[in-house]
Amino acid sequence: MKCLFTLLVLCCTLSLTAQADCIAGTLVDKESGKPLPFATVQFFFNGKFLHGMTTDLDGKFLACGLPKRKQVDLQIDYTGCATLKVVGVLVGDKSVELEIERGGVLLEEIVVKEFKKPLIEQDNTTSGQRMTSEDVRNLPKRNVSQISGIAAGASPAPANRMASMRGSRANAKQYYVDGVSVGATAGSQMPSPDPEVNEQYNGIAENGFKSTKEEQISTISTDVDRAAYANVRRFLNSGQLPPADAVRSEEMINYFKYEDPNPETKDDVALRTEFMTCPWNPQNQLLRVSAKTMPIATADIPASNLVFLLDVSGSMSSTNKLPLVKESLKLLTQSLRQEDKVSIVVYAGAAGLVLPATSDPGAIIAALDELNSGGSTAGGAGIELAYKTAAENFIEGGNNRIILATDGDFNVGVRNQDALVKLIEQKRETGIYLTVLGFGTGNYQEGTMQLLADKGNGNHGYIDSPAEARKVLVEEFGGTLYTVAKDVKLQLEFNEKAIASYRLIGYENRLLNTEDFDDDTKDAAEMGAGHSVTVLYELIPARGFKKADAMADLRLRFKPNTGGPSQKISEPVATDYTPEEMISNDLLWSAAVAEFAMLLRGSEHKGEATWTHCLEMAKKAQGEDANGYRAEMIGLIKTAQEIDGEARR
Repeated sequence: MKCLFTLLVLCCTLSLTAQADCIAGTLVDKESGKPLPFATVQFFFNGKFLHGMTTDLDGKFLACGLPKRKQVDLQIDYTGCATLKVVGVLVGDKSVELEIERGGVLLEEIVVKEFKKPLIEQDNTTSGQRMTSEDVRNLPKRNVSQISGIAAGASPAPANRMASMRGSRANAKQYYVDGVSVGATAGSQMPSPDPEVNEQYNGIAENGFKSTKEEQISTISTDVDRAAYANVRRFLNSGQLPPADAVRSEEMINYFKYEDPNPETKDDVALRTEFMTCPWNPQNQLLRVSAKTMPIATADIPASNLVFLLDVSGSMSSTNKLPLVKESLKLLTQSLRQEDKVSIVVYAGAAGLVLPATSDPGAIIAALDELNSGGSTAGGAGIELAYKTAAENFIEGGNNRIILATDGDFNVGVRNQDALVKLIEQKRETGIYLTVLGFGTGNYQEGTMQLLADKGNGNHGYIDSPAEARKVLVEEFGGTLYTVAKDVKLQLEFNEKAIASYRLIGYENRLLNTEDFDDDTKDAAEMGAGHSVTVLYELIPARGFKKADAMADLRLRFKPNTGGPSQKISEPVATDYTPEEMISNDLLWSAAVAEFAMLLRGSEHKGEATWTHCLEMAKKAQGEDANGYRAEMIGLIKTAQEIDGEARR
């Protein structure tokens, strides 16, 4: 059977009212009279873009700061409708009514050979049930969230929790009784769910010891992500220990700044090695390897072409999500220069360009202020549009980057990890980098976001407060948002006469094969300006350790961001003994963070580690701590100790 399908565009009515320098409007479906939320509305004057926003849940929008008593042009985009362009709307005039004419899009011919409705529709994430007030009165339940539990795909609400809906989250749904929006309980708001509810973390199989006789060489892609520490802090501050897979040792260690020396030139990377007796296994040694790029003053960074790709779906409505996203990006906007430009792309059920590229901080902040959350999450469509926008404004030799802000809960269109990773891998060769910033609790999809950042030649951070936003986006702008070294790989070839076996601490998802080190087609991590990467190894010495000149050969390979062939650095790791009083704060602090991570994970390799020992070591290594980040971790160790003690009672 042959079927010819035509997609009809909705016929809509747009009513506009205006006062002074503002235009307010409501977009509704002409046939049903229902409001149309999340439509993109853009304003133009003499062909120049002025302002952009999306309609709210009631189909309403308000634009102010328009030229008084001037005629402006509107462009309205809505999923399923052809773009509507309205010319000559007078600012400050009386209300105007506009219609979107019916239109059609002719699709390809489709041959349907056989169709059978499946017993289970695994991709259908929505369900619902309508009930009259009479039906409700006949039920033995009165609480709305409990009543919702009788619908297919919904789970009844347990005590102090919201009902769970397939394809949605507790803060992304609304209840209506006889057409009136109501809350789940009378006169009170339900508490937020525990942080780990519906959160997703990719599993971590912790590295074990490897014999140097069997596997002499260790090769990794360096990691500059720091999201895990802020996420762990969020759990501890909420009064609970984090899930083991949320604790990434390398990200916690690299959250902190270290006093490593700068390289000699801006295109170089400096290496440093030091070791001491392992604090949690005194019969072993602990080796610290660091690599650092040259810091660059913000004024010396090439012009930036930034695209803010913002998730405005229903799951982003809570205060620690979209409102925090807006506040965070305002901090970044205020630190940008005249030569930098920003575009804003948003996505919910569909993706749209809210703000074309501009260097006007006022326009950027105004566009951020207009954003509202609602709808499902079509992350794939947003990523496609963001890369398209970045490419259209590409700066040769500049800093071209997409900043994705989301909870990672993609549930429409391209949404599984493999498909999203494939999409990102296709885009990374364009010279456009990707920074992924995670927000919120309850449905934070850490595994997906880390993979996207890794495959998109970028980095991943977690923002749990304005202070963290300032650290990541302002204080560490160069390191976070400007890449100076690409495909950075580190390799250690251990001397089996000095080292019997070794264990890499962390980096479980960054392991490479030995041959990958010299393979320039093999993707690896990027390092930003002024970044310092720390790698720790726990070593079991061989009998000849003290007699050996070197315990290993250290090699680093990277591609300068300015172009040219890969650079390779090689140096021996000496076995020279360092007296205890000469051990650097950098080595001691990184050991304290590693021990903290092992205790949080309940690691089988924690040896003699205890909360008290970890706390003492951290206090000893705190140093100057100008920003108080180390003092904060000392407080978190105490908090974790208290939570763990209560759990054991």
